[in-house]
Amino acid sequence: MVRILVTLVIYLISIIGYGQSNDAQMSKPLDESNYKVDVEINRIVSDNGIVYFGLYDSQDNFINRKPLKVLRKKVENNSVKVIFQNLKPGIYAVSCYHDANNNGEMDFENNGMPLEDYGATNNIMNYGPPRFEDAKFELKNKDLTFEIKF
Repeated sequence: MVRILVTLVIYLISIIGYGQSNDAQMSKPLDESNYKVDVEINRIVSDNGIVYFGLYDSQDNFINRKPLKVLRKKVENNSVKVIFQNLKPGIYAVSCYHDANNNGEMDFENNGMPLEDYGATNNIMNYGPPRFEDAKFELKNKDLTFEIKF
């Protein structure tokens, strides 16, 4: 009789433990979710070419042009829209340029001035290329949308 009672108690303890571990898994915090960032550009000067977008997750990668993800899209009706998906919460920045002549690179004049339009999230334009500090944003608990202006 004691053996049956001990076995029953062990069985009940294991069922209670299993139920508690399932409850813990079901109540995971939302910050473990994946989010998306929509980026759009309107009023592009021409429908020629492609717009390249780079998503960066650090200042070093931004400076060294090592994007976490790259998307490109053909310009249609003077606008483009891309979606960076499956992103973890964190600090990011997006920069982009319009490759109007479709040669796969951003073109510059001899003095270093860009011949093609470019921009970054937050639309802070300084002399020179965009900076991570100006373009960065925090992806925390919801999807985000940005409109970049050339």
